[in-house]
Amino acid sequence: MTTDLSTITDTMPASTEMGKLGIMQLKRFWYKSSFRAKNLYSSKHPNESTLDKICLYILGLGLEQTYKYLGNNGLTFDEFEDWIIATAGMPIESEVARFNATFQENRPKGTRPVPSVLSAAELDFWNENGYLIIKNAIPKQDCEISVDVICNHIGVDKNDPDTWYTKNDSRQGIMVQLFQHPILIKNRYSDKIRQVFEQLWQRTDIWVSADRVGFNPPETEFYKFQGPDLHWDCSLQLPVPYDLQGILYLNDVAANQGAFTLVPGFQHRVEDWIKSLPPGANPRRQNLHALGSKPIAAEAGDLIIWQQALPHGSSPNTSSKPRFVQYITYHQIDHQDQEVWI
Repeated sequence: MTTDLSTITDTMPASTEMGKLGIMQLKRFWYKSSFRAKNLYSSKHPNESTLDKICLYILGLGLEQTYKYLGNNGLTFDEFEDWIIATAGMPIESEVARFNATFQENRPKGTRPVPSVLSAAELDFWNENGYLIIKNAIPKQDCEISVDVICNHIGVDKNDPDTWYTKNDSRQGIMVQLFQHPILIKNRYSDKIRQVFEQLWQRTDIWVSADRVGFNPPETEFYKFQGPDLHWDCSLQLPVPYDLQGILYLNDVAANQGAFTLVPGFQHRVEDWIKSLPPGANPRRQNLHALGSKPIAAEAGDLIIWQQALPHGSSPNTSSKPRFVQYITYHQIDHQDQEVWI
């Protein structure tokens, strides 16, 4: 069904307006997305995008998944909420309540003390290198279940190389557009993963992403690495702000097995390096491997967490086994994001 724009009020919904899912910001997000798809609306509040993303994460929705569906289908707000329920089920009530509370005048900053799960040696390594390997972030059994879920979703047999290169609509390079499954949700809400992010953020009012998974098979004569190579997922306007990202290995990954790769310690060098480039040079188009890239080998169930200032990416898989991963990150909401736009 196509939304009749004439039935949509000219008044932007307030963040506090809710529908049957009872979550704030969602109706405002739908309104903006409906108008943006027809080039009729552009946000005057760029920081509001953080609220939009976390609202979708709490609902268990992938960002690309949601924007694509809204872009292809003109939906009333009621229809949009129906699609959310059909796609991801009902949200976790406690997370909805916690999110709605951030719009209160006296915003809660977290009711629990910040955990101390990292050792002094781990913190020293983090401060020097800008990344950590968190061992056994989830159980091995859950890794095996997760791998089977990914294989079923994209139609491959993890033990049969002949199936690894079959095209599937859910595969975009090494990324797999799979967001909703009980085991993926369980992995995201791992106590150990959350506590590590809380300690590194030094706050407990943080929010887990509903991100996708990945499948990186070995290169062959006919199949070459799909990328992404080293890159940044943030603006390089200086100073690059402190932010965190994470990737969970779902099988054992050797250094040559398409391992996640980064430049250790680059958070200390990024500003001077950018300033040293010739005028007009694009930092993203430099030879980032020359900065000292390192593939990170780790085991099933290990989480790699890094600071966003580090160039990072996947790498060519020259082994005989594929790599399976899940992307998991916890975000904060800055004060300027928590305005109730009206």
